[in-house]
Amino acid sequence: MLEIIKDTVSYIKTHIQVEPEIGIVLGTGLGGLVKEIDIQTSLSYEKIPNFPVSTVEGHSGKLIFGKLGGKNVVAMQGRFHYYEGYDMDQVVFPIRVMKYLGIKTLFLSNASGGVNPDFEIGDLMIITDHICLVPNPLIGKNEPEFGTRFPDMSEAYDKNLIAKAKQIAQKLGIKVTQGVYTATTGPTFETPSEYKYFRIIGSDTVGMSTAPEVITARHLGLPCFAMSIITDLGVPGKIVEVTHEEVQKVASAAESKMTQIFKQMIAEI
Repeated sequence: MLEIIKDTVSYIKTHIQVEPEIGIVLGTGLGGLVKEIDIQTSLSYEKIPNFPVSTVEGHSGKLIFGKLGGKNVVAMQGRFHYYEGYDMDQVVFPIRVMKYLGIKTLFLSNASGGVNPDFEIGDLMIITDHICLVPNPLIGKNEPEFGTRFPDMSEAYDKNLIAKAKQIAQKLGIKVTQGVYTATTGPTFETPSEYKYFRIIGSDTVGMSTAPEVITARHLGLPCFAMSIITDLGVPGKIVEVTHEEVQKVASAAESKMTQIFKQMIAEI
């Protein structure tokens, strides 16, 4: 695995001019943040050796290099999911590649279903913790160069970055909530009973990504910040039929607020 990662990194380095400081993973319908990046290089996943390819609508499948908030960034315009048929090493492969490209901090976004009755569609939620109900990406032989065999997860989401996000949101007049994100395999949206279960075990939102990427990043020693856009509600009395297209539409409508927060955070860290 390490040699494959280094092979991919070597290829990418021949196509970029500067080393990225910040990595960004953009979720369903959230690729618009790329418009704010002063793009220097754009690489299609299909052209990058060993890279998986996005198969989901709303995930463009490009690795974008450029400037955002005065910092050198690399942004994944489209991520990979377990439900696409990839194994976990493939799902988190780009996180390891970004680490070896030089990033020091990882930002992630996603679209998720709210199970907290206080949430509304279109809300932004800062992720403070997660419950991972998909296979752990660290299962298998540990690579000591990546990190320890048993990484601590008591602060999966960086407290300083969370505090910074709240401060910036307040300055910008943007309403944010915070809570626990639960990752499931998908691809089905949840049944009413599943929504109820997720709330009982401590969830505020549920989605199909993010937690494996954060586990991998923390294993690599990268501080993480993540934000969910609430695109549908799994609350009794508010549950309606959900489509992927509707999720994309809501995420796209709310992403400008998330983009403002991300851009300012990156400028200030």
